[in-house]
Amino acid sequence: MKREIKFRTYSSHNHKMYPVSNIEWDIDGRIWVTADDGKNGIELIDEEAHLMQCTGLQDKNGREIYENDVLQCTSYIYGNGETGKANLLVKYNEMSAGFIAGPYMLGKLMDIRKCEVIGNIFENTELLEGKQ
Repeated sequence: MKREIKFRTYSSHNHKMYPVSNIEWDIDGRIWVTADDGKNGIELIDEEAHLMQCTGLQDKNGREIYENDVLQCTSYIYGNGETGKANLLVKYNEMSAGFIAGPYMLGKLMDIRKCEVIGNIFENTELLEGKQ
């Protein structure tokens, strides 16, 4: 099975999200990111480039899920059929060698068909207030 490995970056300088076309490291260990701004491309360095990897999964609307996205997930309370919603942050977890959303393994332990991307931590900080 072939899976495309994709990244996007948030520029803290421009306050925008961009798709990434190239990532390089220089001899000093700094990251150089070439991002697609729809024109000629822009170069971002270290602190101003926040890289996020695509999980390879899509939400219930077919939108790709990336690290640092905020998912709104619906859970069903068994018995009475009521539903609850929770906002969960997508992160890479080294212990499980995979992506998690909140305490759940993304795509394995949670039903991704009940989740939707509602933002990310850079552009929508209010989505996780009081939940960190």
